[in-house]
Amino acid sequence: MATLDLINLTKQFGEVVAVNSINLNVGDGEFLCILGPSGCGKSTALRMVGGFEDPSAGDVRIDGQSVITLPANRRPTAMVFQKYTLWPHMRIYDNIAFGLRLRRLSTGEIDRAVQGALQLVGLPTYGKRYPGQLSGGEQQRVALARALVLEPKILLLDEPFSNLDALLRVRLREELRAIQRRVHITTIFVTHDQEEALSLADRIAVMHKGQVEQVDKASNIYASPRTLFVADFIGAMNLLPAICQAGLLQLGAHHLAAPPSLSAGSSVTIAIRPEDLALVAQSDSAPSDTWAGSVLQLMDLGHYRRAIVDVPTLGQLKVYLSKSVMLNEGDSVQLTPMRYLVYHAHEAPLEMQQQAGEGVMVYR
Repeated sequence: MATLDLINLTKQFGEVVAVNSINLNVGDGEFLCILGPSGCGKSTALRMVGGFEDPSAGDVRIDGQSVITLPANRRPTAMVFQKYTLWPHMRIYDNIAFGLRLRRLSTGEIDRAVQGALQLVGLPTYGKRYPGQLSGGEQQRVALARALVLEPKILLLDEPFSNLDALLRVRLREELRAIQRRVHITTIFVTHDQEEALSLADRIAVMHKGQVEQVDKASNIYASPRTLFVADFIGAMNLLPAICQAGLLQLGAHHLAAPPSLSAGSSVTIAIRPEDLALVAQSDSAPSDTWAGSVLQLMDLGHYRRAIVDVPTLGQLKVYLSKSVMLNEGDSVQLTPMRYLVYHAHEAPLEMQQQAGEGVMVYR
């Protein structure tokens, strides 16, 4: 369909820099999610692509051509908003046909396009209904059909499922992904929901305070976060402060191996995924670097259990356990970290001998 390039794209509202010189490239037919917390600039970036906000600086290029001077209605993009923005007085057919009529297409062309769009979103018999007769999920499908019927080069979606219940969100995002693959349209999807991004995207761009902190495949962002913010924002993480002393990372009453490049006295943050904390049998042969603690809380989450383990001098750690592990609240346990990441004050991960990805360390 099309490629998209954002080049030093910036948006400033008075003294506030909402988007700070971001650079992104989206390949033909790619599904890119822009993920980040509220206020990070992700929706503002999307609106600049669609022509609903004027950049303070930078450029937006589609297929190598700048569209920065084109108004929204002349760009080869279509936007699906968080609110459905359907006209309540119009039937579904007319809502979808509206943009085609502005293009002065023939009645036959409009009818074929509208029926095809309704078929695509799974609502082939809904043309005569009004928006008020549809559920929230059905209205959002109509909004998607209204965007796709214009045959845009790039589809833009701004948190389109955030008003829906959890089960419906899961079903609609599965349908959206299937539709996107079927029509092979370049798609930019903005969300604050990490599960949504991880399940939908070919690649994810994580934004924080107006900047893109990492762009990568979902699996790489989870396993190899390049900044402390990304490590903490994507998935659950245990963050522990430590100081480098004599080649070791001292954290509380415990220690771990330190990267050779880390100088003595350096303050760092150690990041450990809950699934990377392993239970160790309490015996004389247990490793010397185990962390003794007690189980404060157990939560059954379906295919696994989450434990909160209180470790003296380290605090409360999240641990993911197999359903086959028999534990009760109050039990004493010993933990050992199987994998961990180390972040310096500037938040870039420090290099180590063995790497799972760029700048990410696996120690065991």
